[in-house]
Amino acid sequence: MPKHGKKYRAALEQYEHTKLYPPQEAIAIARKLHFARFDGTMELHVRTGLDPRHADQQVRATAQLPHGLGKQVRVAVFAEGEPARAAEDAGADVVGGDDLIKRVEGGWTDFDVALAQRELMGKVGRLGRILGPRGLMPNPRSGTVVDGEDIAKAVHDARQGRVEFRIDRTALLHAPFGKCSFSDEALLENLATLVDAIQKAKPSGGKGQYIRTMAIAPTMGPSVRLELAPTMALSVS
Repeated sequence: MPKHGKKYRAALEQYEHTKLYPPQEAIAIARKLHFARFDGTMELHVRTGLDPRHADQQVRATAQLPHGLGKQVRVAVFAEGEPARAAEDAGADVVGGDDLIKRVEGGWTDFDVALAQRELMGKVGRLGRILGPRGLMPNPRSGTVVDGEDIAKAVHDARQGRVEFRIDRTALLHAPFGKCSFSDEALLENLATLVDAIQKAKPSGGKGQYIRTMAIAPTMGPSVRLELAPTMALSVS
């Protein structure tokens, strides 16, 4: 077990790290615990009661955060014809068909979100071995494979703070919901939207308690455990 540094141990002394906190208080504490010199990201960590070995207990979905993520999102779009022009007009960073596919096959992955025109997925599918491990592979369940007429909206949503989350092999979910520099109110509204999306994404095969524990943490700093009931009851306006 690695030892934590002096700053981390000092942060632990600022609160009761075994206590469960209501979301608004937890956010205020977590912002103070961030000790890095850069503006870190606030993340939500969820332990589920699912068994990811079963196909009907998988979770993969997105949430459109009202206050975004506080960072520039680089969007690549696999599209041709009119959808390609619409993607460019909507502000996509890179747009292309066969040329972009070849570029990615050559190892280029300098983007944060990949969108694909549905008609091109037959070609884009072969990029799975490259984009899959990086969490960048377009997928209909995450809203990143869209019809041509929906390309512009998908680009806009991606740039404005759409967050994709998925269950990992240990039945955990991890997702960012803003920057430490955001106000408590903005982080709370983003958290409410993310928690709501996670609850709606409960898979059909899930049995028993879906969400077991939740905690938030800054990029550099200890986590703050959340009270489940008030967190899951957060309202989305």
